[in-house]
Amino acid sequence: MDANTNKKIKNMEDQQHNRPWGVDLKAFCLLMHLAQFAGFIIPGAGIILPIVMWVTNKEQFPEVNAHGKNIVNWILSLIIYLVISFILMFAIIGFFLIFALIITNIIFIIIGAVKANQNEVWEYPLSIKFFK
Repeated sequence: MDANTNKKIKNMEDQQHNRPWGVDLKAFCLLMHLAQFAGFIIPGAGIILPIVMWVTNKEQFPEVNAHGKNIVNWILSLIIYLVISFILMFAIIGFFLIFALIITNIIFIIIGAVKANQNEVWEYPLSIKFFK
């Protein structure tokens, strides 16, 4: 192999190391938000998948860390809000709160994904800041 070929191979290897899970960084951040939808298909996957994506790449990529913190803050906040809503089901209002939380969650996930696609870090409204 000549020097040019070696240089191209080295450049390709460097690019692969700068890509979380072999995916473009912007796309990876977008997928972290959309991974929450996995919970609608496989119970618990919408919680576990974004957390695994964040934890495995947060040290290497500051963007992943920023998006991941916001996503995990929202997931934990949503769990707290759902527990409170289940308790309030005895007062009937809990049913409406659960419905509102599900709709809000879907909207927030979509907004977060769109903002990630625009290279913006979007903080989920109503989320408690467990991770800063």
